Amino acid sequence: MEHNAVDLPWPDWGLDFAGVRRGGWEPLPFKEFVIKIHGLCNLACDYCYVYEMADQSWRAKPKAMSREVFVRACRMISDHAIRHNVPAVTLVFHGGEPLLVGAGELDYFGRTARELIEPRTQVRLGLQTNGVLIDEDVLRVCERWNIKVGVSLDGGARENDRHRVDRRGIGSYERVAAGLQRLLTPEHRSLYTGLLCTIDLANDPVRTYEELLRFEPPSVDFLLPHGNWTSPPPGRVPGAGTPYADWLIPIFDRWYGADRLETHVRLFSDIMDLLLGGRVGSEAIGLEPVQLAVVETDGSLEQVDELKSAYAGAASLNVSGTENALEAALWEPGVVARQIGIAALSDQCRDCALHTVCGGGHYVHRYRAGSGFRNPSVYCQDLTALIEHIDARVRADIRAGLEGIA
Repeated sequence: MEHNAVDLPWPDWGLDFAGVRRGGWEPLPFKEFVIKIHGLCNLACDYCYVYEMADQSWRAKPKAMSREVFVRACRMISDHAIRHNVPAVTLVFHGGEPLLVGAGELDYFGRTARELIEPRTQVRLGLQTNGVLIDEDVLRVCERWNIKVGVSLDGGARENDRHRVDRRGIGSYERVAAGLQRLLTPEHRSLYTGLLCTIDLANDPVRTYEELLRFEPPSVDFLLPHGNWTSPPPGRVPGAGTPYADWLIPIFDRWYGADRLETHVRLFSDIMDLLLGGRVGSEAIGLEPVQLAVVETDGSLEQVDELKSAYAGAASLNVSGTENALEAALWEPGVVARQIGIAALSDQCRDCALHTVCGGGHYVHRYRAGSGFRNPSVYCQDLTALIEHIDARVRADIRAGLEGIA
């Protein structure tokens, strides 16, 4: 579909690309790749950005990635890494639900990735799954090719099964728990990277956290539900209150105040690192360049697929027919905007003292129809409240520590 310039959102229209180049910007190569090996899912989570939100392009794509498409993708990634001297790349098998391909195809994908890419560039393989199909066959394949496994889980049975149900409406918790127990056995535990939990304000926060701890996750990533100024997330009335900060702060206090480190909570650790002047590679906060691309089941290249929550086509890249789509993608406005840091922020964000920490929030959550992605996050008030709370706790401990040695 053709668009007039005035119909295109920032950065497709309005990004001062010449000015960015005059400032010395050059694109950074991609080093992380989400590979959609299966486009369908065996669950029907009602908050899913792929199936339940604005972009329904999955309907026109193959349900699974063919071996031929996967080989082409690996060669494209290898060429890109060699051209830019990238020492290591990460491939994350994703979906839909990637384990719907079966253990045999997963074995082929793991072996082929290592054969085609690893001779010249180190390959880190990962898998993000809903956990329902984790069995011994899958885990043996993951052991064989060192495929690390992350699992999506929203708490205990009560919390998880509020949204994460199958197409019959039956909750997934018991099946996911069984898969996690297999992953937790001594022979497979080294594969386990942690849990992804999408926040639901209806769930008790500390109970949710403690239910996740039952599975001894090396890390927990709490995800803000995808939404924006035009389609706000659940319970997030623009300009009113801080419901998501109010949910996260009790977990932070429970986590931070524990006698020992029970797990790594990425959002909290990243905020603390940034407050102390560090750098973190996160899409959710901070200003570090995003160096991630998505390969769909048909082999097409896209931006991070959370953009599908904004509007139809938001994740698309105009790189079809190019010799190496990754090279062309580096110059696409949407990719440039994710790599130029403060230059992509709205005036309101740049005037805020916290912008080096929140980084304007997740790019996806900045969208507003008519102005595109050059806005503060729809979660701006929540991020402000959470960061200020963490800052106060950390500074108080630093002061107490300094007084103790004075």
